[in-house]
Amino acid sequence: MKKYLALALLGALVAGAALPPSQQKVDRETKVRDDKKKLEASGYWHYNDLPAAFAEAKTTGKPIIVVLRCIPCEECVKLDDDVIEANTRMKTLLDKFVRVRQISTNGLDLSLFQYDTDQSFAVFMLNADGTIYGRYGTRSHRTEWQGDVSVEGMAKALEGALALHQDFPKNKAQLAAKRGPAPEFAKPELFPSLRAKYTPFLNDEGKVVPSCIHCHQISDAQKELALQRRQLTDTVLYPYPHPKSFGLILDPKERPTVLKTELGSDAQKAGFLPGDVIQTLQAQPLLSLADMQWVLNTTPAEGATLKASVLRAGKPRSLSLTLPNGWRKRDDISWRVSTWGLRRAALGGMKLDPNPSGKGLLVGNVGQYAPHDLAKKAGVVKGDILVRFDTFTHPTREVDLIAHALQVKKPGDTIPLTLLRNGQTITTSFVLP
Repeated sequence: MKKYLALALLGALVAGAALPPSQQKVDRETKVRDDKKKLEASGYWHYNDLPAAFAEAKTTGKPIIVVLRCIPCEECVKLDDDVIEANTRMKTLLDKFVRVRQISTNGLDLSLFQYDTDQSFAVFMLNADGTIYGRYGTRSHRTEWQGDVSVEGMAKALEGALALHQDFPKNKAQLAAKRGPAPEFAKPELFPSLRAKYTPFLNDEGKVVPSCIHCHQISDAQKELALQRRQLTDTVLYPYPHPKSFGLILDPKERPTVLKTELGSDAQKAGFLPGDVIQTLQAQPLLSLADMQWVLNTTPAEGATLKASVLRAGKPRSLSLTLPNGWRKRDDISWRVSTWGLRRAALGGMKLDPNPSGKGLLVGNVGQYAPHDLAKKAGVVKGDILVRFDTFTHPTREVDLIAHALQVKKPGDTIPLTLLRNGQTITTSFVLP
């Protein structure tokens, strides 16, 4: 329970309430509908109604907070209302915003809401004219979130957004880069792989859960289209890189503040020191780790030098962060939901984990049903140690094999495998689909 506390508390706070224990074992359809009834009855949040929120913001002059969050969050239901009501600081800050709870991405404007869609929790803070003040919500592990988000960190991001709102529109030009270029598909349901399955609206009159486009399905659709076009670039494969990939570790309880830098890393070479408050990166004001990832996501994969403005012991300093060619490849994508589709396409349905007992990768799981069963058909079983994958011997990262299979090899190529099982060496292969 303890390892989920940061995410769960944060999710419960922005949601308005966690589900009571009596509803924890009901089906997902009931949970979604109960959540809708509860939030609509409270009147505190606009429920899946962005137009109403923007209209209110234009009338009141308040900034907007949009929380995109999958319902129900199974980890959040472990907390009760007492935890929420105890955090008066967050409630006081939220009162200053027009609040929107967005539980699906059906019909979502992807020219405005561009974010790491492998998240199940993401926050936007905006002006009524669509200017983005900042983003919040970061994930770098399947279950361990406490190093990335916290209630304290979100509160400080909200305070920063309120300060930017107070200075608006004088700072509008500086904030312009927080919006990206128009995407190829303006709405999630326009992606080829989603077009025939979903509409711009949830089916509140029928089965609501199957009608919902989840955030990660946008990532799935982007990667699937890139594979079909043979254009799976590093930018697509490694989206929203985490700063720890170049050795920068931030304090989750603060606005972007350096906790430490890894020895010999790009961050250390750039001169970042513990305690540095990173105020801007590429001239964009930073409210959170997610804001930094937005800048990194728009940085070329072939290398670049980024300009940072930091506050060190109360005094401003300028630093230059140089990222080498291929820097995105250092990032870990194994936690991402969208990586499951890549495992099918690249690994024959294997999930590969670090091998705690030695070299190679541990086969943590093998898909049992088509189209995820190519490795199974090749004789691979859970618990095997993979010591060769095509030209890779004693691989140490699953993502390196995924990238090799999908960026270097082509469909129809044979991938030879060497496995260790109970002291025996096994050789086999499968054909890339």
